[in-house]
Parts: sequence; C-alpha cells; structure tokens
Amino acid sequence: MRMEYIGLQEIRGPLVVLDGVTGVGYEEMCELRLPGGERRFGRVIMLDGGRAVIQLFEGTRALSLENVRTSFTGRPMELALSREMLGRVFSGAGRPADGLGEFYPEERRGINAGAINPVSRKYPRSCIYTGISAVDGMSTLIRGQKLPIFSGAGLKHSELAAQIVRQAHVPDDDGEFAIIFCAMGVKNDTADFFRKSFEDSGALQRVVMFMNLASDPIIERILAPRCALTAAEYLAFSCGFHVLVIMTDMSSYCEALREFSSSKGEIPSRKGYPSYLYSDLAALYERAGILHGGAGSVTQVPILTMPNDDITHPIPDLTGYITEGQIVLERGLDQAGVYPPVAVLPSLSRLMKDGIGKGFTREDHPALSNQLFSSYARVQEARNLASVIGEDELSDLDKKYMEFGRLFEDYFVRQGSEENRSIDQTLELGWQALSVLPKEELDRVDEVLLRKYYQEDGAIALRGNV
Repeated sequence: MRMEYIGLQEIRGPLVVLDGVTGVGYEEMCELRLPGGERRFGRVIMLDGGRAVIQLFEGTRALSLENVRTSFTGRPMELALSREMLGRVFSGAGRPADGLGEFYPEERRGINAGAINPVSRKYPRSCIYTGISAVDGMSTLIRGQKLPIFSGAGLKHSELAAQIVRQAHVPDDDGEFAIIFCAMGVKNDTADFFRKSFEDSGALQRVVMFMNLASDPIIERILAPRCALTAAEYLAFSCGFHVLVIMTDMSSYCEALREFSSSKGEIPSRKGYPSYLYSDLAALYERAGILHGGAGSVTQVPILTMPNDDITHPIPDLTGYITEGQIVLERGLDQAGVYPPVAVLPSLSRLMKDGIGKGFTREDHPALSNQLFSSYARVQEARNLASVIGEDELSDLDKKYMEFGRLFEDYFVRQGSEENRSIDQTLELGWQALSVLPKEELDRVDEVLLRKYYQEDGAIALRGNV
C-alpha cells in the first residue's frame, strides 16, 4: 500500500515542495490528487533530506497548499512500447494525442536510458537516402550517425524536416525502416502542417510522432526527446528497424532546460544556460548508433535554430562538439529563392566517406563530391573578385566558374519541396554542372571516372531538361 502525504509546503512556478518524505528516489514519478478528484502527475527533480521538489506535468494552476494528497509510484517515468506505435501521435510525455486511445504495450521502459556503450557500438556504414541532392550528394546521412541541421529563425527548416520524413528510405533489401518525429515547442499551425503533410503523403504509417506544443508545460518539452529516443531504441534494437529520429527544435528544448534550471535556483552558466547543458545534450545525442550483433540502427537529425544566426551560440557550438558534422541553412540562399537553402561549404558529414562509393551508392560519388566542393569553393573566390572589379573584367576561366556556381545552385541545390531525387539523378546533376568547366580543372577526379561520367554537353542538357 502506497503512503500518502497530505498538503504541500510550497508552490513555486511549475514546482511544488513536499516535506517529511521518506524512501523517495530522484526522477521518481508521483501522483497528486486534488479535492475535486482531479489527478496531476509529476516527477521528483530534487531531494534534500526529507524535502522533495516535484515538477508537475500539468502545471500548478488552481493548486492549493491544503488538501492535496501526494503518493509516489516507486519508479521513474516509463514509456509503453509496441509496434502499434507506428502511425500514432503522442504528446511530449508519451500519452496518445490522436484520439485513438491507448494501445496494448509489449513492454515498458524508463525514458532515461544512458548513451550507448562505446564497446557495444558498431562502426556506421551505408546511408539513408533523403531524396535531397544537397544532402545525399554532398553531406550524406550515414546510418547510426547524428547529423544536425543548423537553421535560423524564419528559414524553411520545418519544410525540410517534413520533406525528409516523406522521402527518407533505405534500400528495400536492407530491412524495415521507421521514423520517429519529435516536435518541441511548436505552434499549433506548425503542428498541423506536420500532421497534414505526413497524412496526405501516406508517410504517417511508418512514423511515430511526439508533439509538444508551445502552450504545453516545459516539463513535457524536456521529456519529449527522451520519449522519442526510447521509442527509437525499442524499434531499432528489439524489432530490427532502421530508425531515423528527427527532433525539432532543439533550441526550444534548451530554452526549456534553462527555464527549468532557473526555477530550481541553479547558478547559470554561459548565456544563462545551465552548466550541464553539454552533458545533457550529449546524453541525448549519444543514444544514436548501431549495436554489434543487432539488425537495427538509430540515426539522429536534430534541428536547431541559431539565435541571430550565430553559429558560436552555446546551442550550436556544443552540438557541434558532440555530433558528426552539420548541415547549415543559409539566409542568403533563402532570400534568393533557393529551396532547400543548404550552404554546401560549411556543411559536413564526417562519416560520409565510409558509407558512399562502390557497394553503397555509386563508384564516382566520393570523387564527384570532392570535386563539387573544390569547384564551388573556387566560385566564392571568383564572386569576391567580381564584387571588386566587376564580372566583365574576370578571366575566361573565372567566368566559367561563375557559370558553374549558377548552375550548381539553380539545378543541383535547388529542388521542389515534393521532388524526390534518386542518388543516380543527384550524381548526374553534379556531372552536368561540372561540364561547364574544362576537364583539366577537374583535378579531384581520376581519368577513368572522367572518361566514364564527364559529359561534354552536360550543361546544355541541364538547362534544357531539368
């Protein structure tokens, strides 16, 4: 029989304080019963002798210090898990939010699992296709990788996230594929956009959605990615799925963590964020990977908006230390009408080299990618020079690089939000864009590949057919 505590000592924002508790553990779940019969749930976030500080999921509105009965469950928060989760929508705390009711769980797991043990990890190989040329061709997403998207306020990261959910896949013979989509602190219209996009495309049947709205309590925002990753680990390591986890927006999560830390009276660190922000983010990101002897994988694409487009802000800065690269969205491309506005040069996938090429994508992929990077970097030099002396005064070679830059952005990077390109189409577009340059400028590609793939009239075909 569970012990009940009557009354509260203090109410402080979303927190309540209870004195005289015994046998209670950190992160333990509890239930508060109000005089009218209403039930609210919370978890223990701080213990000091016989004093417990509890954060309530539903907030402290209309809560009284008297006649509130509190009981503890003896367990941390657990998530019900089953294959039946696919196609369902849940709140940030893992409760059904689609009106379809509860499902029969095959098992329950605590949501606070630790990072994957490095000894248990298998080195990531092979990729996940997104159907987006700027990603598949230049910063390929490798299974088991964590590859964040660095965006800015007002950029089209929500549209890009929805497109990845609709189009992402692995080769059919590589096993089952599922997507965990976790939205944190989104507005109602953004949440509706995601749901409608997935439903209309039929992608929802392979997606598990965790939706935390901006109006929901911040405790749910902190729980949402943990619930999402727990579901991903179950589908990957117990059911054998290749799971892609998309989390947006990690900046909202970090803001909630800062507010949570402030409510506990903790001493703030850089820009007001708690000193444990790095370890907290690492505990989430390091749950991606592949296990030795396992069939499934967990791949993460966290999306974060950089305040004032500042890549040195603590959130992108610390994320960059933990993850294996980044995809950066550029405001200049967005203002020029290029979608997706992926800035190729600062974008990087550190594991890309081990999951592309012969036996994975295509034999020319590594060399072509290197050449596109090299040539596009030369484009930036030519543009800088043209801004000083004018484009008409450039050398003939620099003019060709300027033309390559326009073709690359207009036909390779730019694509429709509903356009799903195969890897062969992506690589062909790359070769066609390079054809505007003389062969001798393509010094990152060996002669064998040049003879096989270089297209003399590729630029003409590019303008006429794409």
